[in-house]
Amino acid sequence: MTSPHSPDPDPDRVPGLEPGGSVPPGETPPGEGSAGSGTGPRHALPRGWAKGPLIIIGVVVVLCAAFFLIFAVLLDL
Repeated sequence: MTSPHSPDPDPDRVPGLEPGGSVPPGETPPGEGSAGSGTGPRHALPRGWAKGPLIIIGVVVVLCAAFFLIFAVLLDL
C-alpha cells in the first residue's frame, strides 16, 4: 500500500531551489569536510612479514617436501 504523502519534500516548497528543481550557485554545501593531519595511524606501520606467518609457511613447506620425499621413496620399493 502506498500512502498519499511522499517522503520526498515538495520542490515548490523547499527554500533555495529554483524553478525546475535546480540549485543556484552558492547554495550547495561542500561535498565533504577536510581531513586534518590528525587523522590516520599515530605511528609508522611496520613493513614486511611478521615472524609468525613466516614460521607457519616454513613449517607447511617442510611438511609438504617431507611428504613428497617419503612418497617418492616408498614408490621405489
